[in-house]
Amino acid sequence: MRIILIGPPGAGKGTQAEKIVERHGVAHISTGDILRANVKAGTELGVKAKGYMDSGKLVPDDLIIEMVESRLQEKDCEKGFLLDGFPRTVPQAEALDQLLTRLNIALDGVILLDVDDETVVNRLSGRRMCRGCGKIFNVSYKPSSKGDICDSCDGQLYQRDDDHESVIRNRLEVYHEQTAPLVTYYLAREQLFKVDAVKGDDVPDKIDAIVGRS
Repeated sequence: MRIILIGPPGAGKGTQAEKIVERHGVAHISTGDILRANVKAGTELGVKAKGYMDSGKLVPDDLIIEMVESRLQEKDCEKGFLLDGFPRTVPQAEALDQLLTRLNIALDGVILLDVDDETVVNRLSGRRMCRGCGKIFNVSYKPSSKGDICDSCDGQLYQRDDDHESVIRNRLEVYHEQTAPLVTYYLAREQLFKVDAVKGDDVPDKIDAIVGRS
């Protein structure tokens, strides 16, 4: 299985990625994780990236692609991989296509976790985290049995700054600006598959069905 997983914030990419990795034993590749690992290890690419990050600039696409290339050649990717949340723009997608061609790797598909904006807003604005153990609750569908107190460690629950509705809607606006062209890009290549992710329980089965016929 070699797939790319994309979708809006709050679509459940992290949750679904964990389920797919557990089910298929493929490598979970997150560019954020790769970036942090390279910076921590002090690799040549990490040092370059840290220079941009320390000055408040975005890490250039070519550096990210180099890190992805190195990651794809690690042994755990031989059984397959899941790229989580990357690419985010058409230029990144074009660069990734060139990389995969160079490595002689064919994608099974690009999976779009399709969730409407109001569902995203409800999911994220209702999210509460425990200051003690980090457990995540939701006031609508996964509340703590102790109200504003964590029912695991009795820590105080709080709402993250980026989970306020105004911030969520701004994040969605940016997502739509970046992803609309990306969806068109992969549709034109007959690689994009939309999965209704409003109810997340059956998403892994839907993805299996897509990959099985691709």
